[in-house]
Amino acid sequence: MFNTQTYDVAIIGGGMVGLATAIGLAMEELRVVVIDAGETHAVSGAARLRVSAINKASQRLLTHLGAWAYIDETRVGPYQKMAVWDKDGLGKIGFDAHSISEQSLGSIIENDNISYALATRAAELSNITYLENRRLDKIAFGEREAWLTLDNGDNLSAALVIGADGANSWVREQCKIPMTFWDYGHHAIVAAIRTELPHNHTARQAFLSDGPLAFLPLFEDNLCSIVWSLPPEKANSLLAADPVQFERSLTAAFDGKLGLCKLEGQAQAFPLRMRYARHFARHRLLLAGDAAHTIHPLAGQGVNLGFLDAAAIIETLIELKAKGKDIGEYANLRALERWRKADALEMIAAMEGFKRLFEGSNPIKKAVRDLGLNLVDNFSPVKTLFMQQALGNKKRLPSLCQ
Repeated sequence: MFNTQTYDVAIIGGGMVGLATAIGLAMEELRVVVIDAGETHAVSGAARLRVSAINKASQRLLTHLGAWAYIDETRVGPYQKMAVWDKDGLGKIGFDAHSISEQSLGSIIENDNISYALATRAAELSNITYLENRRLDKIAFGEREAWLTLDNGDNLSAALVIGADGANSWVREQCKIPMTFWDYGHHAIVAAIRTELPHNHTARQAFLSDGPLAFLPLFEDNLCSIVWSLPPEKANSLLAADPVQFERSLTAAFDGKLGLCKLEGQAQAFPLRMRYARHFARHRLLLAGDAAHTIHPLAGQGVNLGFLDAAAIIETLIELKAKGKDIGEYANLRALERWRKADALEMIAAMEGFKRLFEGSNPIKKAVRDLGLNLVDNFSPVKTLFMQQALGNKKRLPSLCQ
């Protein structure tokens, strides 16, 4: 193949997970190309709709990669407390970082803020080639390498391709990797909300009969990001209503916990689906982040799971390189695949369990969940375990997340 540029790793998708993976590999002298269909920009002005609850494990990864230094700290909303309750029952639970000698439990950060920080850091590394506004046209896998053709006709080859191109992954589709998926039957409304009362650096989540409603503290004292899970017809009805009606409905649904709510900009809704790829790895191929799995946004853990993918991939490929092994050979990637599938299944099962426990108004179910919440709230060892999970501290963490 003429004029083919050769790399160790080709990463398809320049979002948070793809860029984090690229940086970690490039820091260990691997030659990486990132092919991104979009481009990244600095964040300014009104709050972005898409945010993530970045836990401590993800923050440690971003720090190790040298990207945290480029996060715009003026747009970070650290939260010291979490409050969770059943709106139609008596169950509630509260978490406080100071009770386990932590400054915070995590931070609510706009996805664009994180992406820009990662892109800025990636630009410092000479062995990352970043191709923005580029798409793949063809992909083929051989015994020793993978070949890629871009939409402008350029040809590349790599020992390994990483598909980090999101929930509707082109790479996954082209490689005909089957999916297990189900529709949660809900849409998530996301919006930036100006509240009458300050959030006091507390993440709040109420379980309503229709679905959970979360108020996540942003970078200003009276600014929150909401994630409101509702049946599609109710979500569409709310979005079709005039802003004042939406604000009244939101304030009422949240029992006025933060006073009157005012929309900042537009609200949007998107369908909630669980997706789980049957294979996370094949010969010369890995899937990472949303390309491999998407979960319910109940606890804001989706991107943290993706960052664990990135850190585990970096750790594994570095070990393979140090041992002189082929980084694209499927036999060498199987342990990594098992690791990532186990973590994803654990998170999917936990989110599904929470969702089923808190949906509906069955009086027996309500009594059980109220009792459970209150027991955990009053039993320190279990409560501490929950907080460690929220911080991202698992039994097996990639070294970059420790």
